[in-house]
Amino acid sequence: MTPEDLRSAVAAGILTEAQAASLQTLANDRAGKRAALPAEDEPFEFFRGFSEIFISIGLVILLTGATLLLTVFGGFALLMLVPLATAGIAWWWAGYFTLKRRMTLPSMVLATAYGTGVAVFAFSLLARGGLDERSVAALGFALSAAAMVLWYRRFRLPFSAFLAGGAILGLVYSLTASVSTLAGLLGADGYRGFFDLSESPAFATATLLFGIGAFLTGMWFDTRDPHRLGRHAATAFWCHLLAAPALVNTVAVTLLNGGGVGFLALALVLITLLALVIDRRSFLTAAITYIAIVIGWFTGESGGASWIFVLLILGAFITAIGTWWVQLRARVMDLLPNFPGKSRLPPYGSTE
Repeated sequence: MTPEDLRSAVAAGILTEAQAASLQTLANDRAGKRAALPAEDEPFEFFRGFSEIFISIGLVILLTGATLLLTVFGGFALLMLVPLATAGIAWWWAGYFTLKRRMTLPSMVLATAYGTGVAVFAFSLLARGGLDERSVAALGFALSAAAMVLWYRRFRLPFSAFLAGGAILGLVYSLTASVSTLAGLLGADGYRGFFDLSESPAFATATLLFGIGAFLTGMWFDTRDPHRLGRHAATAFWCHLLAAPALVNTVAVTLLNGGGVGFLALALVLITLLALVIDRRSFLTAAITYIAIVIGWFTGESGGASWIFVLLILGAFITAIGTWWVQLRARVMDLLPNFPGKSRLPPYGSTE
């Protein structure tokens, strides 16, 4: 909105002068922050200073002490309610540290304590209900996911989307995993069979669908904050952090087992292009192991000291693409034709 729009809103009685001034100050502050960011920056904030680390350590100790105190004075009869009480304490304290103080790391600690408390209480309660193990796992993860969605709606903490997504992934796995699948994971080639669409179709398909869902959710948040100044972009970061391993592992393992390294190389090229288009490096981070496999295949290196050369090439590749990320992304975006949503992606600059 322009200053003329704000003045018109004041004249029409929609805003007061104080509200208009606050909006203008906020707009100037956001514009200044964006202009101060490096062009290649992908904003991510884990903590704002050592004070948050210090407070987080204190919260962990305090929550542990409160939980033990409730356990001692509650006795065995109320033991099952202790995790729920801990979750309630975390919710209470988040009103100060998250809503009032806007602290990042302490808020993450409290969200984790809340989610853990709800999960432990839910699983303990359901285990006493005479349900089978799969039903206990599915309902427990479903309740945990619902609790984290409630936390997000109340406190708008981006990290809580990651915890909610983790609970949803647990729900998906509890519905699709089997004893044979889990036992196969412990074998020599368990990991490669775990995410293979042909060897573990139900489990791998569920993982793939979860990854697609997390990716679309991340894109929904991303397109609402293309300049990446607010919580929508931060929430998208955590969604993509969930989506990348689920998508990359399923696609890469399936192609590696069924189609060979050549198809895997093609898939990694497409994944790299996707990461550049949406300006999210998490997909390439998840694919590092498979990039190393492809490099070893191309160079003919395998085993022993020869993998030193693979590591050197891999390190050079990751460093180079990270260093010239902005230029590469600008070139890719310039070459791509206009498509729906292109204008709502993060801006891209010059190819120089």
